[in-house]
Amino acid sequence: MSDLITLTLPDGSMREVARGTTPAEVAASIGPGLAKAALAARIDGEMRDLSRPIEGDAKFSLVTSKDEADALELARHDYAHVLAEAVQHLFPNTQITFGPSTDDGFYYDFAPADRPFTDEDLPLIEAEMRAIIARNAPLVREEWQRDQLIAYFKEHGESFKAEWAAELPEGEALTIYRAGDWLDLCRGPHMPSTGKLDPQAFKLTRVSGAYWRGDQANAMLSRIYGTGWLNKKQLDAHLVRLEEAAKRDHRRIGQDMDLFHLQAEAQGSVFWHPKGFVLWRALEAYMRRRLDAAGYLEVKTPQLMDARQWEASGHWGKYRENMFVVPDEVPNVDDEGPVLTGEGDLMALKPMNCPAHVLIFRQGIKSYRDLPLRLAEFGCCHRNEPHGALHGIMRVRQFTQDDAHIFCREDQIVEEVRLFCELLDVIYKDLGFTSYAIKLALRPDKRFGTDEMWDRAEGDLREAVFLAGRQGPEYGWEELPGEGAFYSPKLEFHLTDAIGRTWQCGTIQLDYVLPERLDASYVGEDGARHRPVMLHRAILGTFERFIGILIEHHAGRFPLWLAPVQAVVATIVSDADEYAEEVAALLTRAGLRTETDQRNEKINYKVREHSLAKVPYLLVLGRREAEERTVALRPLGGGEQVVLPLADVVARLASEARAPDLV
Repeated sequence: MSDLITLTLPDGSMREVARGTTPAEVAASIGPGLAKAALAARIDGEMRDLSRPIEGDAKFSLVTSKDEADALELARHDYAHVLAEAVQHLFPNTQITFGPSTDDGFYYDFAPADRPFTDEDLPLIEAEMRAIIARNAPLVREEWQRDQLIAYFKEHGESFKAEWAAELPEGEALTIYRAGDWLDLCRGPHMPSTGKLDPQAFKLTRVSGAYWRGDQANAMLSRIYGTGWLNKKQLDAHLVRLEEAAKRDHRRIGQDMDLFHLQAEAQGSVFWHPKGFVLWRALEAYMRRRLDAAGYLEVKTPQLMDARQWEASGHWGKYRENMFVVPDEVPNVDDEGPVLTGEGDLMALKPMNCPAHVLIFRQGIKSYRDLPLRLAEFGCCHRNEPHGALHGIMRVRQFTQDDAHIFCREDQIVEEVRLFCELLDVIYKDLGFTSYAIKLALRPDKRFGTDEMWDRAEGDLREAVFLAGRQGPEYGWEELPGEGAFYSPKLEFHLTDAIGRTWQCGTIQLDYVLPERLDASYVGEDGARHRPVMLHRAILGTFERFIGILIEHHAGRFPLWLAPVQAVVATIVSDADEYAEEVAALLTRAGLRTETDQRNEKINYKVREHSLAKVPYLLVLGRREAEERTVALRPLGGGEQVVLPLADVVARLASEARAPDLV
């Protein structure tokens, strides 16, 4: 074996180095500036520590702060370790468990010795973290054997870590990272030392409870959350976004606008109030018109289906833990004895619509001339989400999907995906989302089908996006290796909202498996039976979550066509009451959702109240307006109030209130 290995650099040049050379040494040989800036390296795509020797020929690149995504992942991982070290310094006998990085920071779960941690502990912990960063201790990777690791954790009273280590593969070298005398079990990688972190670029945000391994039967731990960045400027910008996000919280705005509520008697299900359901109906009607125009056929399928059907589709094995299972028997109504015998066949509330759509497709003989067949359903589904995972109307147990399945021939895939991309683009822009990214999730290591099938499927999705003109940088095009489903690649559509957050909503994916499992077929031009390709697609995702996103994106200030109440006619004096009723009636006849406010309150009080309720237009009427048949039109947000003739106001608002597809 040669003592030299060849590294291929990002610019295509090659460099020979001694076997066992570290990335840090390679960086130093290139230049002192790069050596100082380097945080980690990528060896054949895998991110590694700078101190880890390179043992063979490889593609080589260094990670610096300019590689923001990689640098943030490293920094947040390091902040989590520094947090754990700080807590154990300040609170002896606290046990550590796990501490991953997150999309905007990190957290760590602890088992405190005396009491759960509280938010009041956070400033002290932050100060200790800064002291650890200032010490600039090297983060050293070591390989240990499992028995050595278990013995160490038991000796140091780390029962949770010892339990986890005992379940790791026997005989496999495991990695720990040491910072001075403190260490933790970790795969890595890490930056060279704690001093690479900016001590002013993190903030601990809150404390919550969390069960060990996510199981309610296990011990309750204290989870400390933090946000971590590369510099203070990034942190400050993030904190401003958090402040703005709190103002836009759909739960608070939903309460202010009287849209919905949630309560413990129906965990994970939404109580839609009249105004909230007006919003829902406006969105649903708009989506229905768009789907009708695009050639979709709307269907309605059962909520409850026999478990044998879910077994046939494959969902019983993969999703059963998230399904609400119902025994098919009449419950005992007597005071004595069990309510259920347990002898009835099992049924389940549907967690998705796709198997039922295949069953509709199978009714009658289908010809190649019938394809593509686009079946859409605003289908109510149920998934048994853990209580701790529920979040407002964004994460619920009962939800309605804007679901559709396209049954087509293989030669129709590209055109159907292209049409879907164009439909999605129109809908997102109509709803106020001008920016979204498209990601292609590629084949995972464990997958169904041949490489040729995957080559064709991935190629079809790429071609469709290209033909739709949406593969450029303005659409955030990105390919995600290994992120596809086991049976097919998929396109994901990630919205960007008004404060820069991204939400994955739309998706379309190919499915060759379910038509096979449920024996769907059509008669081809050759007279033989063929399997259709099934395209699973959604644009909103679920109505509940998407309405939550809409609320936060618009901060409750919906475009007029979506607003639950579009106009309020408010009087200054009782002399204008009769005129107010006439104005409201004209607006209602013009199709506007209108209310009147004739209470004996000052107009400034009425303005504040209806502004809080995010009513787009306030029509203020006094004695003069009644006499002159005019309206003082006041838009939401403090825009300039204008006095206009009544007929002009009705025509203006009626025009503005038309849904985009009706203009």
